[in-house]
Amino acid sequence: MTTLDIAHRDNAPDADLDALVRRVDPDRWLASRFIADPKARADVIALYAFNYELARVAGGVSNALMGEIRLTWWREAMEEIAAGQIARKHPAVQAVAAAGYPLSALAEMAQARVADLDDAPFETEGEVLAYVDATAGAVMMLAAWRLDAKADLHAVQDAARTYGLAGLWRLERAGVQRLPADWTQGDVRRRVDAARRKANAALKALPVAAFPAAAPAALAMAQTGGRELGALETQVRLTWAVATGRI
Repeated sequence: MTTLDIAHRDNAPDADLDALVRRVDPDRWLASRFIADPKARADVIALYAFNYELARVAGGVSNALMGEIRLTWWREAMEEIAAGQIARKHPAVQAVAAAGYPLSALAEMAQARVADLDDAPFETEGEVLAYVDATAGAVMMLAAWRLDAKADLHAVQDAARTYGLAGLWRLERAGVQRLPADWTQGDVRRRVDAARRKANAALKALPVAAFPAAAPAALAMAQTGGRELGALETQVRLTWAVATGRI
């Protein structure tokens, strides 16, 4: 097995990370357009590309062992950089390394994705929230940190839960059941709305410069409503969120 096989790199002709994220993670990509500083925007895009690489592992392997091998590749890539070694030759690895993200946090993101290799749904709300915090939560906190290193990262926790829960519901609609079997759409919407209300209180403490990291959560309630959002509606909701500081 070659390094290229293990990394499972993207085969798209355009390897540019911004173009990749625009294609595979349009919500976060659109929110990143509100980041004024080009370098900060590129660094946040690098994080989103790294997250995509981790998130797609489970869907690209035939068994859990292969998935663990690939996730180990990503975790060890971060650990090597932390140990002073040269970054592996993968665009997302090199970009997040250059951005200066805490490498231990990136390694933990890779480890958290091992949960994706288990086909069984989570059994409790606690398990769901722990997973969301370690995945969507880690992404949002690191993005907020990059946009303002002085930001209180706990201010985005509930916003991340809002968006993460909606994401799990969207997976459910696509046939991937991760939420507890007895959760209905109404149960998910109530939890998303409760998290959204808590988030709006907490986000008052988030610096304006860091808000684009949390902005995708403004889409969550609509995304759990049983329909897909169009590009224009998504852009309008994100613009409103950034303008008001609310999701």
